[in-house]
Order: sequence, then structure tokens, then C-alpha cells
Amino acid sequence: MTTPGSPPELTGEDLQTWAALATVLEWLPAALDEQLQQDAGLTHFEYGVLYALARAPEATLRMSVLAGYANSSLSRLSRAATRLEAKEWLRRAPDPSDGRYTLATLTDQGLAKVEAATPGHETAVRRLVLDPLTKAQRRQLREISARVLRAIRPEEGWVPPT
Repeated sequence: MTTPGSPPELTGEDLQTWAALATVLEWLPAALDEQLQQDAGLTHFEYGVLYALARAPEATLRMSVLAGYANSSLSRLSRAATRLEAKEWLRRAPDPSDGRYTLATLTDQGLAKVEAATPGHETAVRRLVLDPLTKAQRRQLREISARVLRAIRPEEGWVPPT
């Protein structure tokens, strides 16, 4: 119910659009986690950390940069890094150029893990997101996502290299 001066209530097509997106936002992460857990013993968050490091120069990023890419707090990222270090997929060390920062580096075992996990993950992404859409719809989804992201936060998140 709206009161004078309050924004209009979501109804009709606006409510249907929001409900569809909200459901995707809830269901998609769980589906991606399930596939990665089953096939690779990783959460989607852990996979994202390994994937970002695998594509970084020298497979190394500052933890603060990695947290920004993952939209994560440093403490959440640190807990994940501890799990990944225990499996010898990642190592952390002080940044030699500025000791106030910590660097995360993908190990050879971590690279092997992300390379082994990627085909199954990409198959799931195609099955769940890309294949149900036409080429034009995929382009529209990319453009719509970019607009929503800019409304949330003006700085750019992780962008795959072209």
C-alpha cells in the first residue's frame, strides 16, 4: 500500500519483471554452486576466485582487488583463501611493493583445478543461461546487465579480456 509521497507500488508488468529477475537471482547461484560442488568440490565463489587469478598477470592479484571483483568483504575472501590455501590451490604473501597489501597467487595445482572445473561450469552456464536465449537476447541480456550494474555501482567490476 502506498502513502502520499511514497514511490508507487510495483504492480503489473513491473512486478512481473522484478519477480522474474529476483527468482533468477535466487535460483541461479544455487544451481551453479550445485554443479561446481558436485563436479569439482568448489563453491561458485571459490571458482570465481581461482578463475580471476588464472586470468590475472602472473596469476596474482591483491586481495583487495580480488575482493572487489567478487563483490566480497575481505574477511569472506580471506576465509575462502584459507580453504584454498589448505588445498594448495592458492598462496598468500605480503606485497613486496607495499607491505600493507596481501597478494593472492594461484599455484600450479590451483591452475590445474580451475582448468579441470571450467568445462563443466561453462556447460552449466550455457545450459542454464545462454542456450535458452537467442543471439539477440544474449546481447540484450549483456546490455541490460551492464545498465543494472552501473545503477548499482559506477565503477566497473571484473571484465573478461577480449
